[in-house]
Amino acid sequence: MQEFPEELYLHYKRAASLRYGENPHQSASIYLDPQSTRPSVARAKQVQGKELSYNNIADADAAFECVAEFSEPAAVIVKHMNPCGVALGTSPKEAYQKALACDPISAFGGIVALNRTLDASVAAELIKLFLEVVVVPAADDEALKIMGNKPNVRVLVTGGMPSPSAPQTMIKSIAGGFLVQAVDSVVLAGEPKVVSKRAPTASEMADMIFAFTVCKHVKSNAIVYAKNAATLGIGAGQMSRIVSAKIAAMKAAEAKLSLEGAVMASDAFFPFPDCVEAAHEAGATAIIQPGGSLKDADSIHAADMHDMVMVCTGVRHFRH
Repeated sequence: MQEFPEELYLHYKRAASLRYGENPHQSASIYLDPQSTRPSVARAKQVQGKELSYNNIADADAAFECVAEFSEPAAVIVKHMNPCGVALGTSPKEAYQKALACDPISAFGGIVALNRTLDASVAAELIKLFLEVVVVPAADDEALKIMGNKPNVRVLVTGGMPSPSAPQTMIKSIAGGFLVQAVDSVVLAGEPKVVSKRAPTASEMADMIFAFTVCKHVKSNAIVYAKNAATLGIGAGQMSRIVSAKIAAMKAAEAKLSLEGAVMASDAFFPFPDCVEAAHEAGATAIIQPGGSLKDADSIHAADMHDMVMVCTGVRHFRH
């Protein structure tokens, strides 16, 4: 566990004053850590577009940190600090198209992050939709020329991708002080443990790990449905986990995406087997969750009754 000092002194340099904060009546600025060299939205070069707002920066940061989790070509679309579509592909274009299919309605006015160079083929797709920000590690000249057809879109180039597992410190202000913690720099702590009678197929396990990785970047309570390395439905930020599950299924239905053969990921344990029942009714065949509930046995039994896979990670990913 990371140790923190008895006294904390912060020395940051103001990089810019922003037009306003989350709302027009709030003033805001962005400050940079002068000792940090980590590729990030905070240090990205803006190569086109309108002035960045407080919300633009926060959403772009959320998208870029999520897409950095993946070594394969990946795309993340964020709206209001939550991913509304995440996918892997053989190219940035394919990844973006798969991510967009998850929730094209929410993607309108959203932020797109890629973990590969912005090329002409994906740029031609991006300009078809109204977007606020596109953040990429690099961009070629032809892609930037195409993006110039949407001059208001803010294009940020970070100069590289960060390591998601590198240790960092996170500081969050509260009234009268700060909360300081080590960032959530792991996804899994070893192989997930199969707790159901049925073992997962290779494709189910790959999709579960993908979905659980996405869950790490979704506000709690978080439920993610995924298949073939693409999200199908995401339920975020609800007070009840079953409501998140219902929203995730509703989102998939709205996008006309079938959940048959999909997997479900949960950022924390199931206090009741109701989410397992919801996953079965939706058509999912496998579930990944941290485990650790007093009623784990009830959820495992429900999975076994439906011949579903359940694996437990032992790692929770609350995100507040």
